[in-house]
Amino acid sequence: MEILYTDKDIKYTGSQLSPHYIYKTFKIMGDAIIGFTGECEVKLTEMVDIEDVINNEPIYSKKMLSFIEENFSSTLIEMVYKQRLLVTTAKELIEKRNPNIKVIRKGDDLYINNKKLSVSIATKSITSALIHFGLNIDAQGAPVEAADLINDAGITDIKDFALELLETYQEENEDIMLAASKVRGVI
Repeated sequence: MEILYTDKDIKYTGSQLSPHYIYKTFKIMGDAIIGFTGECEVKLTEMVDIEDVINNEPIYSKKMLSFIEENFSSTLIEMVYKQRLLVTTAKELIEKRNPNIKVIRKGDDLYINNKKLSVSIATKSITSALIHFGLNIDAQGAPVEAADLINDAGITDIKDFALELLETYQEENEDIMLAASKVRGVI
C-alpha cells in the first residue's frame, strides 16, 4: 500500500470518496492512502452514511485533517476492519504525543471530553473499497459539539502527525500481511 501526504489544501466534500480518486489526482495506482488538510463540508446529497442522511446530519469542519484510502481487494467488511485499525492507530498516536489526553473510541469515532474529534466512513464502489477518516483541526462551525487536534489534543504539528499516522498504519498493514503469510495451515 502506497502512502502520500500532500500540502495542497483540499476541501473535502465527499465527492473524493470515489473509485480512482487517488490515481486520477495523485497518479498513484493501486492500493493507497493519502492525507491532506482543508475545509470539510459534506452535504446530505454527498453523504455515504445512510444513518446520517436519515438523521439530517451533514458534516462540517472549518479545517480537517483527512485521509482517503482505496483498496482493490478488500470486501466491505474487511475495509471496516481496516477503518477501525486506522482510527485506533490515530487514538494511540494522539495519546502517545500527549499522555494527559484521554481519547475515547466508540466504534469508528474518537472523542475527547465527550466532544467528537473525528468523522469516518467505509464504503464499497464498483471497483474498490474506500475509507474517509477525518480529524478536526479547527472544529469551529461544526454541527455537533466537536473537539479538535490543536485545542483539545494539543497537536500543533499537523503534518508530522499525519505522516506518523500514515507510516504507522502502513507498517501495521504490512505486518498483518507478513503474519498471515508465515503460518502453516492446520487440518
